[in-house]
Amino acid sequence: MEHKIIKRTIFSQIASHINEPEMTMILGPRQTGKTTLLAQLKNYLLENKISQEKNILIFNLDFISDLELFKSQAEFFNYLKARTGKEKLYVFVDEAQRVENAGVFFKGIYDKKLPVKFVLTGSSSFELKANLSEPLTGRKMIFTVYPFNFYEYLLSKDEHLAELLNLEDISNYDKKSLLNNLYGFMNYGGYPRVALEENEEKKRQLLKEIYSSYIEKDIIGLLRIKNFSGYAKLMKIIAEQIGGLANYHELSQTAGLSFRTIESYLEILEQTFVIERITPFFKNIRKELSKMPKIYFIDPGLRNSSINSFKSLEIREDRGALLENYVFSALTKKKKENLHFWRTKDKSEVDFIIENSEEIIPLEVKAVSLLKPEITRGMRNFISRYNLPQAFFINLSYRGERMVGKTKVNFILPYEIERIF
Repeated sequence: MEHKIIKRTIFSQIASHINEPEMTMILGPRQTGKTTLLAQLKNYLLENKISQEKNILIFNLDFISDLELFKSQAEFFNYLKARTGKEKLYVFVDEAQRVENAGVFFKGIYDKKLPVKFVLTGSSSFELKANLSEPLTGRKMIFTVYPFNFYEYLLSKDEHLAELLNLEDISNYDKKSLLNNLYGFMNYGGYPRVALEENEEKKRQLLKEIYSSYIEKDIIGLLRIKNFSGYAKLMKIIAEQIGGLANYHELSQTAGLSFRTIESYLEILEQTFVIERITPFFKNIRKELSKMPKIYFIDPGLRNSSINSFKSLEIREDRGALLENYVFSALTKKKKENLHFWRTKDKSEVDFIIENSEEIIPLEVKAVSLLKPEITRGMRNFISRYNLPQAFFINLSYRGERMVGKTKVNFILPYEIERIF
């Protein structure tokens, strides 16, 4: 079956960098559409008459025949030199982390000043950052391609629905339709092949394949982790407690792994785009938590697959954690880098704190259908402590505002995050 191609929201940013002198690096998990993006970039170059077919070279280093050319830096340099002239050469290298000493390899060729624009992709940030980032300081721009965000997910289903995300006032019928689609997104996630597949059994099978490929190619193949059963066990434990405080000592005891191994595996899970950790927001170290992070999954489908749980969201006991994970993922994909949570030592808590140079914004997430604007103890305590202009309360039904002191608390539906932030 031929699937339609979804134009990713990040595409325009990548395309605008195509004629900059630095290398363009596209990172992200496997099977999130990086190879498709390269094909779209090629079409962009041709359609806008920026380049010709003969001046665009594409290599996929998952293929041994392509990888062979990258065994010798001198040989690859001569290969490129023989193909350069007055016109610029565009060289797309898919899965660039497979090149041995990739950073030194590409830096050496870049510094020769050939009329070549490199676009490199990689599915293992761990490998690429280790081998590329330091040698290529000042020589590259990094773009991260995640699984579909909710807008892209809706584009794969119904373009009209996707456009509704940009509107503040919509009918109750459309609100219900958006929420139903969001529930599907929270269950199966945004990996393109999974999102485009309509059959639920096939969706589950695809997620299993993605997980198996990740373990086989990245964890065992690239990173050479021998205790992959311990690694998989840790991943499952984390999946079962998303959004909870990550106590490394408890994880160590539960998983039967050393404290150092837990730290190492969590780092790998993060650098291979499976999880992200967020740290506490604090100003008063005596009263507020300052060290223990929370852990979320980049994609809910991969999380649900790892614990084999795809029940309808309405009857799931973990629906609150899944909604919280969706909010985290939506904010992360929008580059909200200074994302934290707040918790005091007497267990007063706010799910997310966005901190930037201009303001601090608290967000509380509850998978409940509110009938009136109720404020949690944690949100009230945070507002009174930090005296903020605005806050957000995400729930499943109520839209409106309420003043708490001088702070305006905005009650919004989950998908409105896509429009507001």
